[in-house]
Amino acid sequence: MTATKTHILGYPRVGSQRELKFAQEKYWRGEISQDALKAVGSELRQRHWVDQAEAGLDFVSVGDFAWYDHVLGTSMLLGHLPKRHRNGFPDLDTLFRVARGKAPTGCACAASDMTKWFNTNYHYIVPEFCADDEFTVSWQQLFEEVAEAKASGKDVKPVLLGPVSYLWLGKEKDGVGEETSFDRLSLLPRLLVAYQQILTKLQKLGVEWVQIDEPVFALELPDAWRDAFKIAYQVIQGGPKLLLTTYFDHITHHLDKIVELKVDGLHVDLATAPQQLDAVVAALPSDWVLSAGVINGRNVWRADLSEQLDRLQPVKDALGDRLWVGTSCSLLHTPIDLELETDLDPTVREWLAFAKQKCHEVTLLASALDGDSKAIADCERYSAPIKARATSALVNNPDVRQRSAAITDALAERKLPYAERARVQRQSLGLPLLPTTTIGSFPQTSEIRTQRSDFKAGRLSEQDYNTAMKGHIADAIERQQRLDLDVLVHGEPERNDMVEYFAELLEGFAVTRFGWVQSYGSRCVKPAVIVSDIYRSAPMTVEWTRYAQSLTEKTVKGMLTGPVTILGWTFPREDLTREAIANQIALALRDEVADLQEKGIKVIQIDEPAIREGLPLKASEWQTYLDWAVKAFKISAASAEPGTQIHTHMCYSEFNDIIQSVAALDADVITIETSRSDMELLKAFEEFAYPNEIGPGVYDIHSPNIPTVEQVVDLVEKAESLVPAERLWINPDCGLKTRNWEETEAALTNMVEAAKQLRKQWQAKAV
Repeated sequence: MTATKTHILGYPRVGSQRELKFAQEKYWRGEISQDALKAVGSELRQRHWVDQAEAGLDFVSVGDFAWYDHVLGTSMLLGHLPKRHRNGFPDLDTLFRVARGKAPTGCACAASDMTKWFNTNYHYIVPEFCADDEFTVSWQQLFEEVAEAKASGKDVKPVLLGPVSYLWLGKEKDGVGEETSFDRLSLLPRLLVAYQQILTKLQKLGVEWVQIDEPVFALELPDAWRDAFKIAYQVIQGGPKLLLTTYFDHITHHLDKIVELKVDGLHVDLATAPQQLDAVVAALPSDWVLSAGVINGRNVWRADLSEQLDRLQPVKDALGDRLWVGTSCSLLHTPIDLELETDLDPTVREWLAFAKQKCHEVTLLASALDGDSKAIADCERYSAPIKARATSALVNNPDVRQRSAAITDALAERKLPYAERARVQRQSLGLPLLPTTTIGSFPQTSEIRTQRSDFKAGRLSEQDYNTAMKGHIADAIERQQRLDLDVLVHGEPERNDMVEYFAELLEGFAVTRFGWVQSYGSRCVKPAVIVSDIYRSAPMTVEWTRYAQSLTEKTVKGMLTGPVTILGWTFPREDLTREAIANQIALALRDEVADLQEKGIKVIQIDEPAIREGLPLKASEWQTYLDWAVKAFKISAASAEPGTQIHTHMCYSEFNDIIQSVAALDADVITIETSRSDMELLKAFEEFAYPNEIGPGVYDIHSPNIPTVEQVVDLVEKAESLVPAERLWINPDCGLKTRNWEETEAALTNMVEAAKQLRKQWQAKAV
């Protein structure tokens, strides 16, 4: 039997110890040279190619490495950058200025928009398209990496974001960052010339196959965009063989268009959408390869290889060497190496596989498909723990299931409607016009991180740790009072991450030590794993918040992470629906809300930044998801009395198209990211009368740039044209944990001053 080709769609970039993150941040601080930073990148690429080669993969992925994100890397490759950044040949500092608004060299300039990569917690820098754009292959990183990998003896498969998806993921701009109305699809002919040049150059470097990613095939596309694929792939054919790569959902609704394209193979995601296999096999052209993405690239559960073998064997028999086996999507979304997790419960550890292990899953399955009797037996042995998990006593809790089954619609409703609650809250809180607040976290200093690390390692006693954290809370309260903010926060020094913190305190989660996953740039998160039914065994935030409130007469917010976000930013179990898991989390948070208000906390924020990214990729499936996601949030908040003000927060999510569901959350106050998009996200309010209070962010915390008073005033005035002043709050875009205190205090000083100026102006107008 002919050998089955094996590959993955991409490998994590940051390193098992987050080496890339630390090198980037040192470079941004001016502590290392650009050559030193590049050396770290090269060492990581070599290490990750070795991981893939040692697993026995037929190809190593090249072009999946990025200094910030791969969409911005594509923009650099195409010489396509915002006009305000085109003041010289594109280099690494140019890339960082586009992403961050600032680099170690060169002037500061407004960063480009950042948003979520489909329905993941990964972010990308949004390409900006102007009507007169040209595309010129200007950034040599892809070609250098191909040469680098081939020089080390590896068979390479470059990864390239496809031209239609690249256009789809961008926005029309006028050259200075303002929205404009031309159709960016009109740029396709010019863009294709650059893609031809890229593919020709790859062919000259000896590349046989190129993985060309068109993830937008998972969406429900307008006809003009569907038709654009045929034009695109007619033009760019003739170079290396093209593996058209799709992921994150099924593509059967586009199969009629896909099978007409001038490509040489098709990759489909059979982890997210296994139901598409039969239709794809039936429609596959006779000279195409089929890459079966059966190893889940977005979750950490060990694959049931025996099940996959049974599923794919008929396909192997039919296609022979035209069947490839791979991951469902890039392994960018998973941690690197499970072998590092020596502290995990051994039983739980047997249920998991990280990126390095998933490479071995791919090759073991392929060997079994090729008839290797040892591999077939190994698949059975490998799959045994994940099969046994279904009946494990560690997984199923009857009390949790019973409480979830008793959920009713009434359980999700507050005691009074918003208009009546607002009157009670205004009297209780006594806040001024345009109240100022922050989103929750303050700078996580090296001292805080060291103390938390020492406590976890047993080098710091619990009493000394609690004393240290209370000292940081007292410092945060003092600074906020000095800044004259209206609603304060305790600053969250005790929290490593807004989700992991709760995962450590709720029952039902496993937490890793080295399970880092890139979110964007140097920002990494460490998602916990939902291994069993979830419940709260004790209060989680009450004592820290109560202590902060005892230090001030001003109102201090209690800070919680919402059920949909805890679900979305962890690795979920796959034997329960997402709705069922969200309801379990919501009930646990509901108990925490009740305990916070019992201790005198009058404002409680339940963050839900992941609610938009959790949308299904197909708009026709949105409402079902939104119904249960909104209900889960409301269950968590509905134990609040009318006088308790519930806030929620959303950041870097384009939620204009779900604004009705955002309103249905019935939060008393919603805070959102708007500064980087210049209040663009408030456009939904032009046609939708949002009924409750809103805080449009006026400070882009992902950039080191400090907003001036004038800039904040300008942004709030834009917001006031859409939302009445008496329902506006002033706040940053997001939490401030990634900034330092100097930046934070400078920005908040200007924010508070802008609020005071506007109060005087607007109160004078009212008189």
